[in-house]
Formats: sequence, structure tokens, C-alpha cells
Amino acid sequence: MSDRADVTTPVSTVQAARTRSSRRARWALASRPAVDAAIWLGALYAGALLRLDFNVSRLDGFEVAVLVPFAWAAQWLFGYWSGMYRGRWILGSFDEVAAVVRNTCFVTGVLFVVDLVIDDQRPAPLSSVLAAGIIAFVGLGAVRYLGRRAVDRDRRARIADRTRALVFGAGDGGQRTIRAMLFDGESPFLPVAILDDDPAKRHLAVHGVNVVGDRTAIRRAAKEHDASVLVIAIPCGDGALLRELTELGRDAGLDVRVLPSVRELFDGRVTVDDIRVPTETDLLGRRRIEIDLGAVAEYLHGKRVVVTGAGGSIGSELCRQISNLGPSRLVMIDRDECGLHDVQLTLEGRALLDSPDLVLADVRDRHRIAAVFRDVRPQVVFHAAALKHLPLLEAHPHEALKTNVWGTLSVLEAAAEVGVERFVNISTDKAANPCNALGYSKRVTELLTAHYGRQGDGVFLSVRFGNVLGSRGSVLVAFRRQLEGGGPITVTHPEVTRFFMTVEEAVELVVQGGAIGRSGEVLVLDMGQPVKIADVARQLASTRTPSVPIVFTGLRPGEKLHEQLFFDGERVRPGPHPLIRHASVPALDPAVVRGIQPSLSNGEMLDMLRVLATEIDVRDGVEVDLVETEWAPGSSRIS
Repeated sequence: MSDRADVTTPVSTVQAARTRSSRRARWALASRPAVDAAIWLGALYAGALLRLDFNVSRLDGFEVAVLVPFAWAAQWLFGYWSGMYRGRWILGSFDEVAAVVRNTCFVTGVLFVVDLVIDDQRPAPLSSVLAAGIIAFVGLGAVRYLGRRAVDRDRRARIADRTRALVFGAGDGGQRTIRAMLFDGESPFLPVAILDDDPAKRHLAVHGVNVVGDRTAIRRAAKEHDASVLVIAIPCGDGALLRELTELGRDAGLDVRVLPSVRELFDGRVTVDDIRVPTETDLLGRRRIEIDLGAVAEYLHGKRVVVTGAGGSIGSELCRQISNLGPSRLVMIDRDECGLHDVQLTLEGRALLDSPDLVLADVRDRHRIAAVFRDVRPQVVFHAAALKHLPLLEAHPHEALKTNVWGTLSVLEAAAEVGVERFVNISTDKAANPCNALGYSKRVTELLTAHYGRQGDGVFLSVRFGNVLGSRGSVLVAFRRQLEGGGPITVTHPEVTRFFMTVEEAVELVVQGGAIGRSGEVLVLDMGQPVKIADVARQLASTRTPSVPIVFTGLRPGEKLHEQLFFDGERVRPGPHPLIRHASVPALDPAVVRGIQPSLSNGEMLDMLRVLATEIDVRDGVEVDLVETEWAPGSSRIS
């Protein structure tokens, strides 16, 4: 299925139609002054007759013809100056009507003054001049209305063979969409009916296209109007609405297209090229959380900034946004040389890998990280380096310890040593009530970050968010590749839900957190309602013909059915941003995690991480020191 309907009209036919249309437009523009002059001639005499009770014999006492040249001259001069006779506005548009109003008022004023100052005898009664202005405005407007109607009829006749489309949404997005369909010569669509759930719009017509019902009328409207496409033109609609409308449209045998969100449209303008097949991001319907980075990111301007994991999805976007905020230096650390290559290419348009700000290093190497920090002496650190694939870490929990826990601790120690002003640790919703190696390890990083926040002068905090749309290894990337390969789409469980956010939102939250967070806190974005993954999979599967099958594979070890954003009983408070909440995090002594033996078995390592992450005192401000405690492998807790 293509993203756009096929246009079968031969190129030569289209070009010929454009040539004829262009000729008619030039002729209409050239003839407007003459037509308007005739209207003013008739309006002046009609106004006089109206004033004289239609007694034609009484006209002999006046010289109405004296005013005609003044009317013509004023009309042409003001009309040319204002652009009305230079094709500045579309025929019959609101802008042209406004120009007609201004022009009519100007000409009427000129005629009134002329009629008033002629000493011998007034050419016409003064009141008739005012009446003539009103009559002229009606005439000028009527001519343009009829011209616009003729153009519309001609255009509709020429595009009658286009793909017939229903448009859902009679608001601003729908109106712009209909206009784009009708007036773009390359549009493959012909709008034939509008649907909208707002009862106040039940009798609305947009460019001659009528509202015929709400969402329940999609099937009936498709049949009555012989439509084959449903265009959902609600740029601010949420994912639940889009998923429902998509399902209703496809049940009615319609191909479904969607108008992108407002932020994706250039200057809010809608073209037919914007109309596309719904993507997985559309179906999830992430509402944009707007954060004014310029207002909160003063702490980055002129500062030395370090980003770890700079080559990853979050890290690279962090580097892109931070580079626009005026840091004195931005140092990017990653162990993935290809990731560093990509991020330099994105930021600088070249990738020679010769910049001292690109540092190839592994956060697991504490001595190397300490040396880099002593050399750079960063003032702000964003720690994005981590392993994130749940099944792999569940099978290899030692790697979660080495990278996520010890690696984070290496960065924290180096940052504290050089006296950073702000340290932002990137966490995950899987750290809330964790039940797997990934969640355990990321929760431990929150506790370690809180420890350093209570020890030094700098601000050390964490941010916690859900799945990032389009990030490497995300479920939607997997779905896309499965679709491209012909399926099936694999989903773990029919009821599994997840929180989602865009990579831009995730990074804005990180940057915002550095400005508004307090030491020892974790900041959590309000991501709305969780999304059922199976619903998104079904919608994506139905975009292929035949539909791609969905296979449920069962929850993997350590995987939750529903993710959470906070611990049970976790203290949560609102903050300066209405959609960002703050939670207090207890501290964990780093010596505890440094003392973990890597020789433990997988099961013992999981137990150790679980105890550290979940079985400490969660009261705010409690420092937990487990160095002197004894822990037996396989036991349920540290005693």
C-alpha cells in the first residue's frame, strides 16, 4: 500500500489544464477594473434613484455623471495601490473581501467630499452617495463570489476522477486539509463529505463539502458518497481517538490517512504531501509536552558539559539540544566509535573524529573516566550510558552490575572529585518497584546518585521515564522491521501496557531536570495513560494487505505486565512544571556496591541486586550503610 493515492491523469493533460487555468486567471485579473467601473456606474445611478423614490424625471435636476470619473479614478488608484488589481489575493477570499471593504469606503469618502465641495450644484444628493457605496460593495462582492463559484465548479469538474475521500474533523485542521485537496493541482484526493463529533458543526459546510455525521456515520457516508479513503484531520487528537477512527475506517473498507500533529507541520500549513498513512507514533498519540528550554537552561550557557553514552538515542539527542544552548565546551563520551561518528556528523556536518571533545572510553573503566574528568573539569554532567535490554540483562546480570551500577558509580566518583555543579542521572520507569536486573540496577543508580547529592555542594538527581519512541531497540522499531519483513508481529502478552514518550520530550525532561531538581530527587514526567501494545500492533498489522498476523509469545522472565512510575508509598510532590513530579530517594553507600563479588552466580547476582534495590529503608533522607552487614547468597535480604 503506498502512502499516497495514485494519480493516473497524464502529465500532458494536467499541464494543458494548468495552462487554460492560468490564461483564465490572467484574463479575469485584467478585466476586474472594467467590471468594477461598471458596478460603480450602476451604483451611483441606483443610489440616486433610491434617494429620489425611483422618480426618473427628478434625475434631470442632478448631474450624477460628474461623479463617475471620480469614482473610476479613486477605485482604480486605491485598488492598484492596495494590490486588489495586482493579484495579491485569491479571488473571493476573506482577504480580498476585506480589501473590497476598504476600497469601497475610500471611494465613497472621495465621492462624498467631491459632491460636498462642488459649489454650483451638487451632482447627486449626499445621501445617495452613501447608498451608492453600499450598493457598490454588494455588487463588487457578488461579482467576486460568482467568480469564485465558477472557479470552484470548474475545478471540481476537472478533479472529479480523483480518489474520493471522507474527512474526519471540521476544525481548523480539517478546513485546511479540504482546501489543500481542492486547490492543489497535484492532490490525489477529492473531499466528498466531512464527519465531526461536535454537534455544533452538524450543519457546517467547508468549501461546499458538508458535514454529514459523527464517527458512527463513517460506514454510511462511505457508501453514500462512494468514498475509498478516510483522512483523519485532527492534528491535536490523541492516540486513543486515532486508533478508534482507524479501526472504524478500515472496518468500512476505507484506506486510512492522517494529518500529522501540529508540531510536524511547517508553520501550521497543510499540503497534500502532509497526508500520510498513520505511523506507530501517530497511533500511540503522544501529546507533546512543551518545555521552554531557553528559559530553564541558563545553567548550561557558557559551561563545560559532559554527556556519557553520547552515541545512543538519548545521548545523541542530548548533545544536539545542549549544543544549541551555548555551552563553552561539550564533551561526548561513548565506547561505541560508530555512535561518536554519527553524533559528530549530526552536530558538525562532518565526521573526521578528530575533535578532542569526542572521547572513546568505557564508563566501566573508573580510572579512565576519572582522568577524562580531571582533564575536562566539567561543571554539568548528563549520564546516559547504560545497558537497557531487559532479557539480556536478566540472563547476564553481571553486565548490569558492571555497566549500570559500577559504571554509574565511576562517573559519580569522577564528577564529585572535580566538584561538578549539577549531575543528572538518566533512569527508567523499570526502576519503580523493580522485578528484573535492569530495574534493580537502575534503581541502585538512583540511590547512589542520591548519596552523592547529600555529600557535596553540587546538585545530584535522577530522571525517570518510560519507553522512548524510535530509540534503538524499542518495541516500535522491532514492529517496523517485522512489518517490512512480512511479519508476523510478536507481542509478549495481549494485555501488556507501556508508557511512551518521544526522544525530544525525554531529553527536554533531562535538561529541565537539571534546572529545577533538588539533590537526592528523581523527576518523573506525566506521560498520560499507558498504551496497550497489542492495540498498536493490530493497527500496524492492518496497514498491510493482507494483514500481518500477530503472535503472542508470553511475558519474558522479569517482565512486568504493566509498568509503574513510582514506588508503592513513594513520597511524591508537584514541582515548578505542572507535568513533572518529584520524588525523594534514599541514599546508598557506594562501598556496598563496590564490595559485590563478580564471582557470584547469575541467581546470586540477581538476588544481590534485588536486595540493594528493594529491601532498604525507603524513608526520605535515610542513609543506608550495608558495609558491615552480612549477606548470604540466596537469602531474601541483607541482615
